[in-house]
Amino acid sequence: MTSTVPSAATVIRTDDEALAAARALAAEFAAGAERRDAERILPTAELDRLSAAGLLGITVPAHYGGADVSLTTLAEVFRLLAAADPSLAQIPQSHFAYVNVLRDRGTPEQQRFFFAEILAGKRFGNAQSEAGTKHVQDYRTRLTAGPDGDHVLTGTKHYSTGALFAHWVPVLARAEDELLYVAYVPRDAPGLTVVDDWDGMGQRTTASGTVHLDGVRVPAGHVVPHHLTFDGPQVHGAVAQLLHAAIDVGIAGGALAEAAEFVRTRTRPWFEAGVERATEDPLLIQRFGELAVRLRAAEALLERAAREADAARADLTDASAAAASIAVATAKAFADPVAVELSSALFEVSGTRSGLASLNLDRHWRNARTHTLHDPSRWKVQHIGRYVLNGTPPPRHGLL
Repeated sequence: MTSTVPSAATVIRTDDEALAAARALAAEFAAGAERRDAERILPTAELDRLSAAGLLGITVPAHYGGADVSLTTLAEVFRLLAAADPSLAQIPQSHFAYVNVLRDRGTPEQQRFFFAEILAGKRFGNAQSEAGTKHVQDYRTRLTAGPDGDHVLTGTKHYSTGALFAHWVPVLARAEDELLYVAYVPRDAPGLTVVDDWDGMGQRTTASGTVHLDGVRVPAGHVVPHHLTFDGPQVHGAVAQLLHAAIDVGIAGGALAEAAEFVRTRTRPWFEAGVERATEDPLLIQRFGELAVRLRAAEALLERAAREADAARADLTDASAAAASIAVATAKAFADPVAVELSSALFEVSGTRSGLASLNLDRHWRNARTHTLHDPSRWKVQHIGRYVLNGTPPPRHGLL
């Protein structure tokens, strides 16, 4: 698959412009989301629209020409997109994570080059996770320095969301010193192969497949020392997790909205209710109220977490970074079960007809259940408890 580049990508300048663009694209993307899921139509055209609209460049710093939007705005952009099509929303999550790597640890030359690429509409994918290792942070991919100053990448990556559609594939690898680096590799680099073998029950069109790296040469100027990110206070992990939480909240909102529309237009009232329309059934009204409260709480926690992350980025200390991580962990731990609950409750309130396979309403639950497996919320709750009870700061491992 060849990724196209917009001939003239819009450059978004403000938070308000970013939110307006996200709302417009979300409405556009929602129209085809059910069919894309049912037929596994990969969203190449939609991603090109995302690039052309300038949304992928909204976290580029202002002095490099970007809008440098707040994390509160970024989270809302993801929530809006996920309510429309959570597969499409998940694809650029890694893009923004690896823009942050450049913000935090890139040299001025690297920032100047790659930020210009992003503002031109180029997309980052990812080649991070590996299968068959001892645990999620046991990376086996190797980055070896060559005699000519270039590096060579060798290894295999899985769950590489976005790589199939990318112009650049950031690869997480260990060098000879066993420390972690990110190598930014062109999608068409010799030796880099992306295999579309993702077969998840949900998030079907993320194309989170396999990346093979067979002696891929990388110039030294395209390698960033990611391990330094975690030497001091950081919000790298909090921002990445914030976007995952926003996707979960978006899934919940999309499911509730579709349930309400289904009940208004296609559900018959239960005969014992003694009403003309399902929307007048007091038990259905009660259940929708309960579900709305859960969704509102998830949205509020997401916004609170984003504001904590903004505050930490503005004044980064051990204390502010810890507070941001805990706030994001709280939002994610709450949003995960809410997304699963609301996408399941869709059937409870909509009735027998909603179970027809032809309607594909189960995509909401499949998406929620698949995306919430990304990392276990039970460990987030552990870190929250330790922080509240004993004042123990959360770990700096990038997943909190």
